[in-house]
Amino acid sequence: MSPYTGLMESEAKRIELSVIIPVFNEEAVLEQLILRLHQACSVITTAYELVFVNDGSRDRSLEILRGYASNDERVRYISFSRNFGHQNAVMAGIIRSRGEAVVLIDGDLQDPPELIPELYARYREGYKVVYARRIHRKGESLFKKLSAGVFYRTLKRITSIDIPLDTGDFRLISREVVNHLTAMGESSKFIRGQIAWLGFRQISVEFERQERKAGKTKYTLRKMMRFAMDGITSFSNFPLQIATFLGFLFSLFAFVIILYALYSKFVLKEVVTGWTSIMISSMFIGGVQLLCIGIIGEYISRISADVKRRPSFVIEETNCTDEKKCPEKVSTPGT
Repeated sequence: MSPYTGLMESEAKRIELSVIIPVFNEEAVLEQLILRLHQACSVITTAYELVFVNDGSRDRSLEILRGYASNDERVRYISFSRNFGHQNAVMAGIIRSRGEAVVLIDGDLQDPPELIPELYARYREGYKVVYARRIHRKGESLFKKLSAGVFYRTLKRITSIDIPLDTGDFRLISREVVNHLTAMGESSKFIRGQIAWLGFRQISVEFERQERKAGKTKYTLRKMMRFAMDGITSFSNFPLQIATFLGFLFSLFAFVIILYALYSKFVLKEVVTGWTSIMISSMFIGGVQLLCIGIIGEYISRISADVKRRPSFVIEETNCTDEKKCPEKVSTPGT
């Protein structure tokens, strides 16, 4: 029997530490991940829980989680009816966590569980948020490193909130932060930005991000673009300001062209020629208009998603016994 099986009665009433782990097709690393998480958390306390969120995995991930959960009360799992995305998986675990401190960590072992005791030690010093800052990103392509660097630095410049650079979702947050985070109603989640927006006392712990132990990244270029768009539209009106500026600029440009055409016809008595220049300018202005409409459309689509009040995720199966935190089958709304 696992040495981590079973909670003492006094410990069951109060969980000191929750670890949230989103999982999507990670059967190759799950056993090692669970072992390392147990080893890291047991250094801190015996009153902890591991909350795995199966985000529609198509491999044996759910079967493995069921097996561990049946022998270990500290292993809890939530399984979605389909893939709802990384941020929704993290949020589902946060909503159902019971710990006074909550750690967010990916399930691919690129974020080392051995760093959790250090995160917890800084939390005990009075910090509400302790985030892990990556000083090296092993096993990642140059394109991904450059694009991530450009995105986060751009986001930092165009928003009024201080989103830490070179950080992901790997961090520890206090129960106070969890309560505020779960009260936010937007359906398009950008959790690291939401935590930064909340403020509170924060500090970083540096680490080297490891390369994947098995499998391949689940963040395709399309998903990264969607994630970047969620981050920008959730915390900045800068794209709308750009659209407004371009609208004024090209309206002024068009007005000047009209004045010139009228002056040439009625004063200079000349017919304005230049079909090529007219077509180029028309196509260019049309392109700018479509770009602006697209930007506005992105914001409207997010408003529409919030108004619909559809669930952010649907739980198909879970082993949670706390009905208030984790009912057997529920559609959890985005609000």
